[in-house]
Amino acid sequence: MTEHANPDKHAVEVELQIDQVTVVTATEATATVRCTLGPVRRGARFDRIRDAVEAIDLELTQILTYHRSVEELDPVHTALVTLRGRGVRHLTSATPGPRRQIIQGTNPPPS
Repeated sequence: MTEHANPDKHAVEVELQIDQVTVVTATEATATVRCTLGPVRRGARFDRIRDAVEAIDLELTQILTYHRSVEELDPVHTALVTLRGRGVRHLTSATPGPRRQIIQGTNPPPS
């Protein structure tokens, strides 16, 4: 497990790397992602795009791996995820080359 605690918020920081945004509406995006810091749990909130000034406020509402819904995604694994909230229009599919968009946020508190 490679998740990092944020001492100021007592929350766990997580990251998803965007590969392809497959569906975008005004408040929802479905994307193929890779977990780069986590594990990322359903309910995680993403509030920033690394190296970008655009503000986002997205909640991870679904994680699908091999056509099955799961509660969390471990680092280096890929999944199809649904993100809902403000800022979905800022999500972009990867372009050729090493640069891919990474969204950063925190997991929900443990239940």
